[in-house]
Amino acid sequence: MKKVINILVSLVMVAGLVSCNNGENKKGNKGQGGLATNAAEKVYVAPGDHDEFYAFISGGFSGQLAVYGLPSGRLFKVIPVFSQDPEKAYGYNEESKPMLNTSYGFVPWGDAHHPDISQTNGELDGRWVFINENNTPRIARIDLTTFETAEIIEVPNSAGNHSSSFVTENTEYVVAGTRFSVPIPQRDMPIKDYKGNFKGALSFISVDPESGNMSIKFQLLMPGFDYDLSHPGRDKSHGWFFFTTYNTEEANSLLEVNASQNDKDFIAAVNWKKIEEYVNNGGGTKVPAKYAHNIYSDETHSATSTMMDEVLTVNPVDVPGAIFFLPTPKSPHGCDVDPTGEYIVGNGKLSADLTVHSFTKMLAAIENKKFDGEAYGIPILKFEDVLAGTVKQPGLGPLHTEFDGKGNAYTTFFISSEVVKWKLGTWEVVDRQPAYYSVGHGMIPGGNSRKPFGKYFVSMNKITKDRYLPTGPEVTQSAQLYDISGDKMELLLDFPTIGEPHYAAGIPADIVAKNSRQIFKLSENKHPYATITDGDARVERKGNEVHIYMTMIRSHFNPDNIEGVKVGDKVFFHVTNHEQDYDVPHGISMIGANTSELLIMPGQTETFIWEPKLPGVWPFYCTDFCSALHQEMQGYVRVSPAGSGTELKWSLGED
Repeated sequence: MKKVINILVSLVMVAGLVSCNNGENKKGNKGQGGLATNAAEKVYVAPGDHDEFYAFISGGFSGQLAVYGLPSGRLFKVIPVFSQDPEKAYGYNEESKPMLNTSYGFVPWGDAHHPDISQTNGELDGRWVFINENNTPRIARIDLTTFETAEIIEVPNSAGNHSSSFVTENTEYVVAGTRFSVPIPQRDMPIKDYKGNFKGALSFISVDPESGNMSIKFQLLMPGFDYDLSHPGRDKSHGWFFFTTYNTEEANSLLEVNASQNDKDFIAAVNWKKIEEYVNNGGGTKVPAKYAHNIYSDETHSATSTMMDEVLTVNPVDVPGAIFFLPTPKSPHGCDVDPTGEYIVGNGKLSADLTVHSFTKMLAAIENKKFDGEAYGIPILKFEDVLAGTVKQPGLGPLHTEFDGKGNAYTTFFISSEVVKWKLGTWEVVDRQPAYYSVGHGMIPGGNSRKPFGKYFVSMNKITKDRYLPTGPEVTQSAQLYDISGDKMELLLDFPTIGEPHYAAGIPADIVAKNSRQIFKLSENKHPYATITDGDARVERKGNEVHIYMTMIRSHFNPDNIEGVKVGDKVFFHVTNHEQDYDVPHGISMIGANTSELLIMPGQTETFIWEPKLPGVWPFYCTDFCSALHQEMQGYVRVSPAGSGTELKWSLGED
């Protein structure tokens, strides 16, 4: 045991040395400096011009999704998804609180990892972005007409929703694979009894082709391994999904040692078409499962949360010929399929080589029953019979591979801190460039599709060290932009990122921008508390609840003077933005409110709650600089003692 631990410690020391060497190369290699090349020119986007690509980069432990422009690296927006966001009142206003509801109650934080863009016929269509939440297993759908979270579905029987949220070629399914196997159903049992008793759920979530609404079609109850990452088959391998596994040892403690014993783990090849047919013909078992399904409506500007109570499960042994294991060295992380669907790359973190499987050879091996035993009833294919080729000693610690559509693959190496370019079919390394430092995942726009846009590669780095001005013990994590249009990669740009960037998805801007929504039509506002005309502005009391139906427009609130509120009341501000002009939101904040401001888009209605604690006259104001008279956009609420007889009244511009 001590020997193994010493080896692991040595690897960590090597990683540190490599990072230091990269730092020296950076300062000594004139080809990396922006002043020594035309890199600055290549990333420059002139004032008023637009970037060529959107990049959607996960925020990791921030729980959010960030939108950047490429090649500039400019941050355009942070989309609130799994965490509360006071800037936009997400998870604070009454309309969005249901989006963060789960079977565990209201959960105000999440761990966002892997975005993926919807596809049609294997090509990006720019309708939705899906992203997974690792800690409290969930999948979210972001509507790219509004760049807002439209739906979140919780995933039961799962723990650590990591091999997610990748979509099939026509967005038939988005998957959610469990990182941690657990007892299913959950129950009190000794942890030492893990082996053979814990299960790993692979969830296939169907997506409505029109609305995008999600529902759990079925869950595969797989052996108790850890399911790391996944990618769908495409073109010839459409109908299959591939999942990397580690901890095939089924260890439950000190996994850095005990889950690194086997020379090979597996890629699980899942024929979802066959399982779908089995389920459609009545197969599978419905089991109790409590999970939340949350949907936001653009019509009502409100979210609803529905608690579901069952899910359909499938035992793999009940669908012969649907699932096979491909032996893959060693503790593979990324599981990546090239645009043709022929090659499946297993990125073994502890392997000296990169293993590439052949889909064609896999089908032949299945047909000829070239098995090397089984695991819990699932056939294991012979390694040699499914191997397409090996990239020999390309680097240390491979994590993820992307494709440019020109026959090249690009793999990130965490330990040796580099991006390596190699040829599909010949397996030869043709280029490498350092990454600063400890690169995790990478992204080529459209790299997870039949049609990649092989102009740029984005690396997402875990360590920054000396790349930016220091900001105390915590230094920003970062991304780097490489030009891959030529034979050699060229590092063009470093740019900081929010949170911890895990993965990204990119798409040409012209696919998305043309569908972007500018306003919400006031005439179509179906919010139950909307105030559509100024004449409808009012204040109503219902017991100890006071409901303020308010409008806002440049540059006043209606009403802006309110009296008759009492200590102990619960005051609901239902505020409708009457602007019908693009890019004119308004905000509102109330002194002493312990929620957040509201930031309300043109034509929208939002609500926050204020509970006054003391008598007095208390101001509210617009928080978004909206006009030359922005400062004048304010008002007052008079709060009287509890039990007082102060009359409820309101006004605008009159005594």
